[in-house]
Amino acid sequence: MCVCQTMEVGKCSKSAVCDRGRGVLLEPFIHQVGGHSSMMRYDDHTVCKPLISREQRFYESLPPEMKEFTPEYKGVVSVCFEGDSDGYINLVAYPYVESEVVDPDDPREWEYPRRKHSRRSTHRTNSTEQKEAPVADSAESVPEMKSPMLELLMQSEVPFQMLDAHSGGSAERISYNPWSLRCHKQQLSRMRSESKDRKLYKFLLLENVVHHFKVPCVLDLKMGTRQHGDDASEEKAARQMQKCEQSTSATLGVRVCGMQVFQVDTGHYLCLNKYYGRGLSAEGFQQALYQYLHNGLHLRQDLFEPILSKLQRLTSVLESQASYRFYSSSLLIIYDGRKRLRTPADSPVPEPPPKVDVRMIDFAHSTYKGFHDDPTVHDGPDKGYVLGLRSLVSVLELMRDKNQ
Repeated sequence: MCVCQTMEVGKCSKSAVCDRGRGVLLEPFIHQVGGHSSMMRYDDHTVCKPLISREQRFYESLPPEMKEFTPEYKGVVSVCFEGDSDGYINLVAYPYVESEVVDPDDPREWEYPRRKHSRRSTHRTNSTEQKEAPVADSAESVPEMKSPMLELLMQSEVPFQMLDAHSGGSAERISYNPWSLRCHKQQLSRMRSESKDRKLYKFLLLENVVHHFKVPCVLDLKMGTRQHGDDASEEKAARQMQKCEQSTSATLGVRVCGMQVFQVDTGHYLCLNKYYGRGLSAEGFQQALYQYLHNGLHLRQDLFEPILSKLQRLTSVLESQASYRFYSSSLLIIYDGRKRLRTPADSPVPEPPPKVDVRMIDFAHSTYKGFHDDPTVHDGPDKGYVLGLRSLVSVLELMRDKNQ
């Protein structure tokens, strides 16, 4: 049954796009550690997320010097919400057909009351955000998500463990990142409820920035001292300002939005979510960074220099971008959790530096002079974002010097 066109069985003949022979079944992106919009795995090197026109235009107009620090933009696909004869729900991507896709600027499209989506990911999306509450997500909240098919798609070779105030302190090991599953369930639930009057959705294709890493350790940081866009309502702006004032965003220009870090001693990922990050003090933020760089046995001191080098380079790039503002944007820091063990034969040979990556994501509220006919024009670089980068550099340098 194809429910992207109709809820009736056998009524999808009007759309040639809903043809399973040409579609790509999207899977949950299990390395998504933060955000509220769901990321989907398209293939090994590509993920996709619901399209927002501002973000698409921003990717298409990125200055060359920023492309090193952003995911590669790969185009657009049409996504169909489909169900099979057993009642399982799938998202299937097809070649983009403009006439059959809902308008991404329709205000109904991506306004979730406290819901967004996710999958196996490292990326996230910015949509029109509604007020969220730190409530635990349960399997019963979305009955159709109890299917064994979902659990099969969410499997990971490395188990996950969620430890924070909103997980009930559970030490249970599971085969998927719990935040990714939460977002995924909410996205499918929302799309299912809309299936009677929606056809196809438009999704962005982006580089999967963790595909180079066998065991990706991911830190998702909300950057800047301001999170609301220039077009935000007074109510939304007030909510976002309150979140900033009550977290390290106001003082440091950065707060933890999510994390997964591989623990060598136990063989699982330790996960923290955005509610944990919002409650951190400046000292707690430093402890969270320490946790991210600690593999359960020791602090990964080999990561300091490559991460600092990339952060300093990004700071230099953003300081040269006059009028740019990256409101509600985030920064991903990624490294591989499984370090190669050296043998005696290797000892005379210098070990190569570990691979790390630093990427900016989520540009649905970004702006610059002349972009999208935006009426508000800002002067100089984004000082709030730069403050966040400098705070990160300062904390990491202090940690490095203290633990040498």
